[in-house]
Amino acid sequence: MTASIETRRASALRRMRRGHAPGEGRVGSIITLVLVTVLVMVPFAWVVSLSFTPQSEAFGSVSLFPANPTLENYATAFFDADLARALLNSAVVGLVTVATNCILAVLAGYAFAMLPFPGNKALFYTLISTAAIPISVTLIPLFLMARGIPLVGGNDILGQGGSGLLDTLAGVILPYIVMPMNIFLARQFFTSAPLELGEAARMDGAGELRIFFSVYLPLAKPLIAVVAIFSFTGVWDDFLWPLVVTSSQEVQTVQLALARFLGSGNVQYGPLMAGTVIATVPVLIVFLFNQRSFISGLSDGGVKG
Repeated sequence: MTASIETRRASALRRMRRGHAPGEGRVGSIITLVLVTVLVMVPFAWVVSLSFTPQSEAFGSVSLFPANPTLENYATAFFDADLARALLNSAVVGLVTVATNCILAVLAGYAFAMLPFPGNKALFYTLISTAAIPISVTLIPLFLMARGIPLVGGNDILGQGGSGLLDTLAGVILPYIVMPMNIFLARQFFTSAPLELGEAARMDGAGELRIFFSVYLPLAKPLIAVVAIFSFTGVWDDFLWPLVVTSSQEVQTVQLALARFLGSGNVQYGPLMAGTVIATVPVLIVFLFNQRSFISGLSDGGVKG
């Protein structure tokens, strides 16, 4: 017992001599987290401040606490940019994207992890490699695909003669039906799942779909939270694809609505900042309600396997 205590003391003394005092790493981590938090929160605090600052004072000596706070900017954002309709459109696009990815991406990840078939790895790596292609490279093919959907938007069976899915919410959703990164996370998650559970179910005569829904899907709640958050934030923040595929105000998303304040020579900073705050709220709500499952899902899907 005494020898063990002396050994621990000697180890602690050696660490202190080398400059590694107990708790030093923890202090460094805390300082880093504080600095990162400040770097992130200070700009957002200015955004919130400007959202309550009258337009006449926006170019003056702006304070973090406005001298004459007003809600006029929020009213302007809602009515001049039709932000309410844009929020609804983005919510529809986000929820549909979440649903398709939670179903299709999770099923695809399960198939890649649990069902060996010829070309499994080749197909998986080919699919995942598409995530590295910038959307600016695929804009024209995606546009032609959306316009050429057969029997939609006035098109004939060959996909000609009409506009297809252009200027529709379905066209905005099209590239995000299944995201490669979500398939990757799902595959990693199921690769680390215990195989014994599935083997026991197979011995009892369960089919693959029953094994998935009864055995593995209940374990995948953290994964589903990660997929849902990635999918929702991905389409909610997107600007370029909705700009290309839509033309009418009726189907504009929230990012396009905010861009209207930048379209003229006179930039309306107050309404723009107010709209930015409003557009941030849904993302914060989604994350705050799922943060525990999100962190757990990232660690299970990204570290293991």
